[in-house]
Amino acid sequence: MMQAWGQVLQIEAGRVWLRVSDTGGGCGRCDEPGGCRSVQITQAFGLPKSEFALPTRLELKAGDRVVISTPDGAPLKAAMASYGLGAVLLVAGAACGGIAAANDLGVAAGGAAGLLLAFALNRLLARSRGWRAQLHMELAPQELASQAACLRPLQESR
Repeated sequence: MMQAWGQVLQIEAGRVWLRVSDTGGGCGRCDEPGGCRSVQITQAFGLPKSEFALPTRLELKAGDRVVISTPDGAPLKAAMASYGLGAVLLVAGAACGGIAAANDLGVAAGGAAGLLLAFALNRLLARSRGWRAQLHMELAPQELASQAACLRPLQESR
């Protein structure tokens, strides 16, 4: 399970606005000598957002510290659906268009059709409850998360 720490900014209508204070990132050696600094790839297209909203049923108040958790593999699944599906359907569409029309216009039309299909499939996935359930994030007060982390080694040793 991937975790990040954040602070509650405000609560409104069953949603909590958070500011992520520590992303946890990769192996944790980003800023150490010899670290790969791979977390910087997240900033390739601009600074990442550090504030966002999540639904919650927890009794939280502004200033509370929380742990945000997401299942392992969820970011990879989301990236593969968002980018991988588009890339595969672009190439497949271009190949089909090239075979059908045997010219550059056919290749371009096939590629565009593949991208449109990928866009439509991603829209359907975003509306799917089953898909969203695989990518969910959970909140827990920081105190409960740290207590669970202390208990985990005891439970594993039994």
